[in-house]
Amino acid sequence: MRVAIAGAGAVGRSIAGELLENGHEVLLVDKAPTAISVERVPQAEWLLADACEITSLDEAALQRCNVVIAATGDDKVNLVVSLLAKTEYGVPRVVARVNNPKNEWLFNESWGVDVAVSTPRLMSALVEEAVSVGDLVRLLRFSHGDANLVELTLPPESALAGTRVGDVQWPEDTSLVTIIRGTRVLAPTPDDSLEAGDELLFVAAQAREEQLEDLLSVRREDAVG
Repeated sequence: MRVAIAGAGAVGRSIAGELLENGHEVLLVDKAPTAISVERVPQAEWLLADACEITSLDEAALQRCNVVIAATGDDKVNLVVSLLAKTEYGVPRVVARVNNPKNEWLFNESWGVDVAVSTPRLMSALVEEAVSVGDLVRLLRFSHGDANLVELTLPPESALAGTRVGDVQWPEDTSLVTIIRGTRVLAPTPDDSLEAGDELLFVAAQAREEQLEDLLSVRREDAVG
């Protein structure tokens, strides 16, 4: 898979390193000469250019990319790069970094963004996830379909503890995608049973989040009574 990353700062280089380790082809683009540090990620391609310019993106052969990641520290730049990647070059997957949470509402399909990653939101979500059991934590927002990646740790008193996945009537527009149980990562099947302490990851429509949280957090005595 070929991936172009706009922004060769610490974030962009870190992403590039991970992708290269996984066998992907990576191009780093930055307009600042000081950001071009080939020795830090020598396996990547490097391009000194303004990613907001069509001529630069032509040079980067963006039409050959499977994914474009707008990872600069400037939200305006990330939006422009996303829009150009999607509308001018038809890149199938566009991921954009959100620096200021106040701008998060802009990072949607209208600007060509498939997935918006808000570092402040992720940090707060990780803090919430570390201290909360039974509370729904939003991890990522997907622009298409107004869906989110959300997580909830099943509390011991939940009425669903011990229930088969296939027997649960999940809310509409909700999909259980992963169960994290201790050190294991499980792809859920209908025959798997939910256990107290399971970290459950869902892709869910935002309008269904409250319903999902209520379902997972309901206490045994409430379900019986």
